[in-house]
Amino acid sequence: MPKTSARLLALLSLLQARRDWPGALLAERLDISPRTVRRDVDRLRELGYPIAAIKGPDGGYRLDAGAELPPLLFDDEQAVALAVALRIATTSGAGIEEAAARALTTVRQVMPARLRRRIDTLQVTAVARAEPGVDSGVLLALSAAVHAREVLRFDYHRQAEPRRVEPHHLVTRGGRWYLVAWDLDRADWRTFRVDRLTPRTPTGPRFTPREVPGGDVATFLVNRFHGADGSGNWPCRGEVILDLPAAEVMPYARDGVVEELGPDRSRLVMGSWSWVALAADLGRFDADMQVVGPVELSEAFEHLAGRYARGALDLE
Repeated sequence: MPKTSARLLALLSLLQARRDWPGALLAERLDISPRTVRRDVDRLRELGYPIAAIKGPDGGYRLDAGAELPPLLFDDEQAVALAVALRIATTSGAGIEEAAARALTTVRQVMPARLRRRIDTLQVTAVARAEPGVDSGVLLALSAAVHAREVLRFDYHRQAEPRRVEPHHLVTRGGRWYLVAWDLDRADWRTFRVDRLTPRTPTGPRFTPREVPGGDVATFLVNRFHGADGSGNWPCRGEVILDLPAAEVMPYARDGVVEELGPDRSRLVMGSWSWVALAADLGRFDADMQVVGPVELSEAFEHLAGRYARGALDLE
């Protein structure tokens, strides 16, 4: 028979693997008697694990949620996954960076050397950014309203009147957190930056969820950030010929289409939310270029050229 400590760890691992366990099956899996199973369950209860007895012909056990957090047991894959998630969480901007770092230190200290070596190879560097982090309490409040499908009221940046919305999704994109919601006062879908809102309590009545435009929140956000009307395309799309090889253009074309025209020439079709923004984007390529069309893109190039020329004259 295994030592008591080894049996307890094995029993705890089984209880975490599925919801209900018949006592006879636990005894069979652990190769011990049902009486020993009962004694080991009592020992785990003394350590703080809330194990409930299941009534029935065979009887059984279930690991329930408790009032306090007892010691946890993870297999190798779970432990590595937890460590990776905690390391990434230290760069999430979700207001939990310090707590995630402390949790990672705690998890790493109790890991065997073979697992520590695996997670130590993962180094995540947080690049300083202008986007402010968000309060974890705000994230939890928004998540609760989304889950409960309750109307949410909140104060929004530089707006006198509070907003009333039906919150549908809490998402993160490009280092920022956003709330996707149906604005009740404007009768339209809106996207709100979480770092700019302050939830009010209590929440409002429950609502029946609407269908997000595009069928899912990912499609909706792509359209919204493109400034599009739901087609998934940029509202401004133009074409240029670049005096650069296609291989040098592709890494910086994002969702644009690059076509090779020769060893040192390529065609690029790109989109943006405005013609001036598109012209500025194309100006990042350090090469001569020819605008194929449309005329709005040519006009945007002329507009930027005049602006840059005036800026240069100011220094003379």
